[in-house]
Amino acid sequence: MVQFTPVENIPGIVQELKKNFDEGITKDLIFRKQQLQKLIQFFDENTKEIEEALYKDLHKPSIESITAEVAPVVDECKYMIKNLERLTKPTHTKKRFGLNASDKTYIRKEPKGVALIIGAWNYPIHLLLLPVVGAIAAGNCAVIKPSEVAEATNELVAKALPKYLDPRAYTIVNAGVTGTTALLEEKFDHIFYTGNGAVGRIVMSAAAKHLTPVTLELGGKSPAIVCDSADIKLTARRLLWGKFYNNGQTCVAPDYVLISQENHDDLIKAFQTTVKEFFGENPQESQSYGRIVNHRQFDRLQRILESTEGNKIVVGGQTDRENLFISPTIVSPVKGDDPNLMQDEIFGPILPVVVVKDLNEAVNIINSKDKPLAMYIFAGKSEHYNFIMDKTNSGGTLVNDTLMHLQEMSLPFGGVGPSGMGSYHGDKSFDTFTHERSTMIKSTSLESANQARYPPYTDSKKQLMSVMVFGFPAAAGAKIKTISTVFGAAWNIFFSSSGKTNQDSKL
Repeated sequence: MVQFTPVENIPGIVQELKKNFDEGITKDLIFRKQQLQKLIQFFDENTKEIEEALYKDLHKPSIESITAEVAPVVDECKYMIKNLERLTKPTHTKKRFGLNASDKTYIRKEPKGVALIIGAWNYPIHLLLLPVVGAIAAGNCAVIKPSEVAEATNELVAKALPKYLDPRAYTIVNAGVTGTTALLEEKFDHIFYTGNGAVGRIVMSAAAKHLTPVTLELGGKSPAIVCDSADIKLTARRLLWGKFYNNGQTCVAPDYVLISQENHDDLIKAFQTTVKEFFGENPQESQSYGRIVNHRQFDRLQRILESTEGNKIVVGGQTDRENLFISPTIVSPVKGDDPNLMQDEIFGPILPVVVVKDLNEAVNIINSKDKPLAMYIFAGKSEHYNFIMDKTNSGGTLVNDTLMHLQEMSLPFGGVGPSGMGSYHGDKSFDTFTHERSTMIKSTSLESANQARYPPYTDSKKQLMSVMVFGFPAAAGAKIKTISTVFGAAWNIFFSSSGKTNQDSKL
């Protein structure tokens, strides 16, 4: 079992990283690329060990470990290496104020400093190291805090990763509640947290003391709406794949289903068939089905199952505490305001199905809850999914599938409201850890043109500056009149021997 970092060491760790950042070692593009390449090497040389650790922690099937944990991080590393020059290149702006016409204006892309990255236990590689890629690419130092709940993966990362990443810039801190609390007392330049909303509020509160910017990747009750135009068999396969992937312990897993009475029975039959196709007659024996992470989470889910009185379990319901096994479970019909199944995020292999009379009722149920991290709409007609998207809000939306938008790294991933703030993936990962520094280089020539903005202020200067700020009017007659006024004002300012005429009073 990995040893926690002594709490008394934490301030010194952060200060050392700040000192090293100030020395500029992470700002060099060659250094950044080398570190990203080292992270790829970590995966190349430890893939088997990563799979074994994930299996110990979550009984995670090998294909899920590769596609959902390893591949996204490696892909992000390669993307950043390929695009680093473009991402770090200053962006020139189109000037809008007349007096700046001959000047240089651009936005510098600068690292924020020292970041704190706190990972989550459900995807303990992906959700920890994908933000690290963004921090490295943007030129930051980072404290990397793995989840202590995924013990085997935490131990692997703590022992192996420091062999690859430069310890002057990236330090792993192993911590529970006490150590994490101590970390949050330190002044960071950015905090990136993935987890639940309760801890997210603690993180944000701690960050507020130092006015530290945060990225919060949280969760919520992500709905799946099955429209009457949907392909029911396809819907059943794709919806249940996303629900039971990683045993339902996914922040964007479908949390409940909304469907009309007309299609309810067909969907339930398709669900029953699909579960058998995916996991066989006894899912506990399936090598494609994971486990709950620990007994604390198991007991929470067990209480939810025990509270389904009055609701019918139409699929599954079997549990084995010693094996941390809860079968793929579907409960239907469930009321939209059910106090046990429809209030908090389930975060496990239990799927409630709610019958609605129409899409308006579905929208009302969705909008009665916090804005979700994801929304899934199954529909064969664009007017159906557009209707729902126009009347709701969510971090992301996927039509006719589940989870796959998270795998598409060209799309920003993040929540809205209680499901999170900020986003990452691809360019957004770089942007998250980057400060955009507005820069202007003023010309020292044509100083006479600046007389219009210097005191003493006069009517002529006001007239000329007004045109520079507001532009010329659209109407032809007014434009001609304004041009005449501007010429007169310019003559008074730049060519009159006294700088003003008798009519040009001071303001």
